[in-house]
Amino acid sequence: MSQPEVVVEKEAPIGVLRLNRPHVLNALSTSLMQQLLQGLKDLENDPEIKSIVLTGSERAFSAGADVKEMADATRSEIMVRDHLALWDAVARTSKPLIAAVSGFVLGGGFELAMNCDIIVASETARFGQPEINIGVMPGAGGTQRLTRIVGKYKAMEMVLTGAMISAEEAYRLGIVNKVVPAELYFQEAKKVAMEIAEKAPLAVKAAKQSVLKANETSLRDGLEFERKSFYLLFSTEDQREGMKAFLEKRKPEFKGK
Repeated sequence: MSQPEVVVEKEAPIGVLRLNRPHVLNALSTSLMQQLLQGLKDLENDPEIKSIVLTGSERAFSAGADVKEMADATRSEIMVRDHLALWDAVARTSKPLIAAVSGFVLGGGFELAMNCDIIVASETARFGQPEINIGVMPGAGGTQRLTRIVGKYKAMEMVLTGAMISAEEAYRLGIVNKVVPAELYFQEAKKVAMEIAEKAPLAVKAAKQSVLKANETSLRDGLEFERKSFYLLFSTEDQREGMKAFLEKRKPEFKGK
């Protein structure tokens, strides 16, 4: 029986999704992406799971999309498949998604990591958009998300040269949140996921949506969305419990209601 291309693990309140095509450096085939989305859906629908860690192997988070699937495709075939739309679906995950990356984080793999909310990197991680080297360009958000993170000039350099950058440079540019030794990156990502999982679930969801809005709307529209979300949380039991616990100097017991 063949191994799953994405391994799903539940360690409530954390879910873990592990890319599992090590023989091809976790190349992101259509079947892998479909399994990833199914795994995300399962964890989204599990009330015990509050946050999710997405990881690969120590050698490679992912070296990119599966070139074998695309090499002989025509323009119309690529458009009909719309394979890259699968990346957009990852970004719509409502629960916090933490990427734990090591080794190669390239092309579609880099774009997949940038679809997550927080990135914890091994000091061995290498990031890049090398699509230009095979006659194409990033197509799953690389030119857009990377530019919003690092600015026009650095994004232009990375996209047009295909050069890789180190984990330390990625940290300096604001691409990753933390860089830790290779033996600790996965545990550190789980630590971050656990810290978030202990917060009020509805507040976490609303806060995530508001931060994402900042990249998609004007300041005025973003502020309006934030304010409405803030007011809405005053209809939740968790808001009352959180503020009561604060005043009583005790740890709150959030229920996601």
